[in-house]
Amino acid sequence: MPVHPALATVLGAAALLCSAVGPATADAGESVTVALTGRIAADGTVTLSGTYRCTGNTGPVFVSSSVSQGDLRLKHGIGGSSAQCDGAEHLWQNYGKVAAGSLVPGAAHVEATVMELRPSGIVPLPHFHAVQEQDVTLVQD
Repeated sequence: MPVHPALATVLGAAALLCSAVGPATADAGESVTVALTGRIAADGTVTLSGTYRCTGNTGPVFVSSSVSQGDLRLKHGIGGSSAQCDGAEHLWQNYGKVAAGSLVPGAAHVEATVMELRPSGIVPLPHFHAVQEQDVTLVQD
């Protein structure tokens, strides 16, 4: 289920900001995977997918994703979707539109993150359930 684009942007920014703290490690039994193939449409819409498994949430959980080509420091946030942390494996699919020419069919690098916004006083804090980086191929949709 897609999340409002503004929320997806906030989640992506939080994931990028928190990645500076260091790599997140998944608890036993928690994971996220990225499909080896993503899709890119002529209008710049990118679709990424994979699976995830998580447990033990107390706040809302999301699967966010980003993609880069060439310069790995330049990441394009590709949507976000809500997640269920019930211990079962679920499919995720995110889509987002990038500026024309920003991404092209071919080799790319994707990062997917399962992140929870845990209640902590006034402001919820991010808690990472799982992170995965994967080289993929973007194919023309």
